[in-house]
Amino acid sequence: MTFELPQLPFAYDALEPHMSKETFEYHHDKHHAAYVAKGNDLLAGSGLEGKSLEEIVIAAANDPAKTGLFNNAAQHWNHSFFWNCLSPEGGKGALSASLAAKIDEAFGSYDAFQEKFVALCVGQFGSGWGWLVMDNESGKLELVSTSNAGVPFTENKTPLLTCDVWEHAYYIDYRNARPKFVESFLENMVNWAFVESLIAKGPLKIAA
Repeated sequence: MTFELPQLPFAYDALEPHMSKETFEYHHDKHHAAYVAKGNDLLAGSGLEGKSLEEIVIAAANDPAKTGLFNNAAQHWNHSFFWNCLSPEGGKGALSASLAAKIDEAFGSYDAFQEKFVALCVGQFGSGWGWLVMDNESGKLELVSTSNAGVPFTENKTPLLTCDVWEHAYYIDYRNARPKFVESFLENMVNWAFVESLIAKGPLKIAA
């Protein structure tokens, strides 16, 4: 396969004032595009050209000689996923009753979930990602963080929602106020319909 930069699933200014057009012009058109370009360079001659993106990420994660390929392929996957986690019609008000019940069951209440998710993202030292995941063995909803390019499906967990806490995701709009960014992400931007569709599909299946 060849990595390709996906189009944003919304207009560049669709999430203003919570995330600006300028942020997406840099984050999508420059940062994500750079991962795609570098990933394609490293994929050539790797022996993994015929694999899916998920298969490439897993194979590279388990091969110290392919760390560069892992970093760029995983960041391509993470960003492609992150764009789908955002919606101009998103946020707390878009949470369905059925999904709210699942969150209550897993975390006690939506407010408890929000508090834990914000703390997780803010507590991620340096660059990384905060995730809502489904454990593939138990089927339970969990919160995990990953550093740098880390992705939960390498640890047998299905990603359901992510918040990018690399500084390039929020610095234009929020400067160094990561907590405000994560709070705004949950309050105004989360595409809960996307999360619910992933729960309905069940555990992510990736060929060995």
